[in-house]
Amino acid sequence: MKNQVYKDKKKRNLSFKTENKKFVLKSIYKNSSIPKMIRWNSSLKFTEFLKNNHLTSCVNRCVFTGRKKKVNKNFRLSRLSLLKFARNGFISGLKKSTW
Repeated sequence: MKNQVYKDKKKRNLSFKTENKKFVLKSIYKNSSIPKMIRWNSSLKFTEFLKNNHLTSCVNRCVFTGRKKKVNKNFRLSRLSLLKFARNGFISGLKKSTW
């Protein structure tokens, strides 16, 4: 499970580093006022990026368990670990409500 967390972290770092370069290349080859040769070269450079650099391939995972389903965005915890920590009182301002 930890290996998947490391892979996801690596993907996030790669996509963060190449985000600006991708944006510039994409804007160049979509701009019709630039000569065709420059646009063509920028599109070639854009396709050379690795496939796992895309931010959509990143998965939100729980920090403690590594689960990828039902992860709370605010705490980055899965529902199981969030409930466990809330019951034990480790998360300040959050407690289990009773009716």
